[in-house]
Amino acid sequence: MKKILFSAICLLISLGTAFAQQQQMSPEEKAKKLDEFIQQQVDKFEKTLELEDWQTFYADSILNHDYRALQAELDGLQDAKVANNDLYVQVSDKWAEQMYNSFRKILDDDQWNRYLKQGAARDKKARDKRKAKIDEANAKLQ
Repeated sequence: MKKILFSAICLLISLGTAFAQQQQMSPEEKAKKLDEFIQQQVDKFEKTLELEDWQTFYADSILNHDYRALQAELDGLQDAKVANNDLYVQVSDKWAEQMYNSFRKILDDDQWNRYLKQGAARDKKARDKRKAKIDEANAKLQ
């Protein structure tokens, strides 16, 4: 179960760094792959977190919205020919944080604890650490 969330977050982060490879895919192929990935994630969350129907609906909505918004931002960076991988990671972190906060709103305490144990807590810690480094670097510049 930890592998499921870990692989999901790794995929999220690697979208930014592997985006150049996806450029060869047509927009239809990208959309189809994203649809398949989102559906797999919803199915896994439904089983591992024992979601109720309404929670499954919200999980699907959250993942659809946030992954598509992430993809749009990454496409924008790619179209602008941004070569700085840190920017791709920052965008990925922003949307991962959005999903993390959204899931907290729909999961009960038991489900939330299982969600955290499946890797969300570790990923949150890594995002916070990257953000702290950025904030520290910005403070030194000023």
